[in-house]
Amino acid sequence: MMGATLASTILGFVREVVYARAYGTSWQLDAFLAASVVPVILFGLFNGALVTALVPLFSDYVNTEREDEAWKVASTVIVTLVVVLGAAAALGAWLAPWYVPRIARFSPAHVRTAVEMTRWLMPTIVATSLAGVIGALLNAYHRFGAAALQGVVANLCIIGFVWFAQPHYHANALVFGALAGAFVSLLALLPSFFALHRFRFALDLRHPGMVRLLHVLGPIAIGSAAGQIAMFFDRYFASGMSEGTIAGMNFAVKVVGFPQQIFVTAIATVIFPVFASQFANKNKVAMRKSVATGLQMVIFLTLPSAWGLCMLAGPIVQTLFERGAFTPEATVLCAQLLPYAAVGLVALAANVVLTRCLYACGVVRVAIAISVATVAINVGLSLAWLPSLGARGLLLANAVSQTLQTIAFVVVAWRALGGFHLRTIGVSLLKVGACSAVMAVALAAVQVTRTPPAPTTIARVANLGEHLLFGVFVFLVLARLVDSEELSLAIDLLLRRRRPRELVPLP
Repeated sequence: MMGATLASTILGFVREVVYARAYGTSWQLDAFLAASVVPVILFGLFNGALVTALVPLFSDYVNTEREDEAWKVASTVIVTLVVVLGAAAALGAWLAPWYVPRIARFSPAHVRTAVEMTRWLMPTIVATSLAGVIGALLNAYHRFGAAALQGVVANLCIIGFVWFAQPHYHANALVFGALAGAFVSLLALLPSFFALHRFRFALDLRHPGMVRLLHVLGPIAIGSAAGQIAMFFDRYFASGMSEGTIAGMNFAVKVVGFPQQIFVTAIATVIFPVFASQFANKNKVAMRKSVATGLQMVIFLTLPSAWGLCMLAGPIVQTLFERGAFTPEATVLCAQLLPYAAVGLVALAANVVLTRCLYACGVVRVAIAISVATVAINVGLSLAWLPSLGARGLLLANAVSQTLQTIAFVVVAWRALGGFHLRTIGVSLLKVGACSAVMAVALAAVQVTRTPPAPTTIARVANLGEHLLFGVFVFLVLARLVDSEELSLAIDLLLRRRRPRELVPLP
C-alpha cells in the first residue's frame, strides 16, 4: 500500500512536469486551474467529509456483527451521492457562465475557455467522490490494492492525454485527461467492490445509521472544505494579475508539496498506527510522547528541506521544468515564488500530525473551528499583502496562516493531553534550525563560487544533484555534532532497529 501511495505521489509530480513542458505558465494552464476550483471544492466538501464520517460508523456496525446494517447505510450513501452530485454537476455546468467570470478575472476570450473547461470537468465530481467512498469501504475490508492504485491510474491517464493529445487538442487535452483519470480510476475499483457481493440499490434516509451520519457530517464537511476554500481565494486573487501567475503559483506549491507528501507518508506509516493503538487504550501518557516524536520527525525532515528549497529555488525550477513551453522567464517567475511557498513547509507537515492527534482526542469541533479561522486569517493577510507583494504575498499569507494554525493546534493538543514535551520539541527546533541555517549559508557560498551549468538537462541534473548532496552532507554532519536525537531515531528506523510501537524515546 505504501509503495502504491509513493508511486502515486511521484506520478503526481511527473504530471506537473508534463504540464510545464506542454503549457509553461500560459493562460491555458491558468484557465484550467481556475476551472478546476469549483469541482475541487465540491470534491473536498463531499468526499473528504463523507469518508471521514462514514468509515468509523461503517466499521462500528461491522465490528458489532451488524454487517447487513452497515451495507444498508453504505448503499444509501452511494445512491444518494450519485443523485446529489449528479444534480450538482448538472447545475454547476449550467451556471458556469454566471460564476466562472466571478472566479476567473481573465479577458473575455480566456473566460469563455474557462467556462467550457468547467462544464467538462463537472462530471469528475461524481467519479472522484464515488471512488473515494468505494476505496474507503474496500480499505475497511483490508482490500488495499485497488484503492491504493487509484492515484496511479488517474495520474497515468492525465500524463498520457497531455503528452499525446496536447499537440492536437491544445488546452482541451488537460480536460480530457482529467475526465479520463477520474472515470478510469473509478472503474478500476468496481471489480473489487462488486466482488464483495454486498452493495444493494437502497435509499433509506431514515435509517439510524444515516441519522448518525448526517448529525456529524456538517462540521466535518466545513473542515474538509476549508483548504479548498483557501485555494479558491488564492486563484481568485491571482487571476487578476499577469498571465501565468496562477500557473506559476501552482508549480511553486507543487514543488514544496512533493517533499511534504513524501515525508507525511513516512511519518503516517510510523506514527499514525501508534496514535490509533494508544487512543484505543486511552493511554494519554504514551500519546504525549508519540505526538512529540512525530513533531520532532517533522522538524528534522522539513526544516532543512525548506531552507534547501529557498536557497536552490532557481536550479530546482530550471532543472525540473525548463523545457518545451516552460521558458526562462517562467523559471524566473517560479523561482521568485518558491521561497515564499517553502516558508510554510514545516507548519504544513506538522498540521497533519496535530490534526490526527486532535481527531483522536475527540476535539473535532475545535480543530474545525481553528481551520475555518485559519482561512479567514489567510484571506485577510492576502488582501493586506497583495498590493505590495503580489503573488508572493498570497503564498506568504498561506505560510503565516498555516504557522498560526500549528500554534493553535499545539495549544489545544497540550490541553487535551494534559501537556506534552514542549521543551524537547523546542530543543529540537533550535538544533535543527541552527544546522539548517548553517547548511543554507554553505549552499549560498557554493553557488557563488560555481559557474552556471551548461543549458542541457544532464548538466542541470548533475549540478542540482551535487548541490543537494552537499547540503545533505553538511546538515547530517552538523546534526551529528549537536547530538541530534532525531538523527539517531532516523538511523534506527532505516536499519529497522526499532518498530513503530517503540517510537517513544522521549523522557
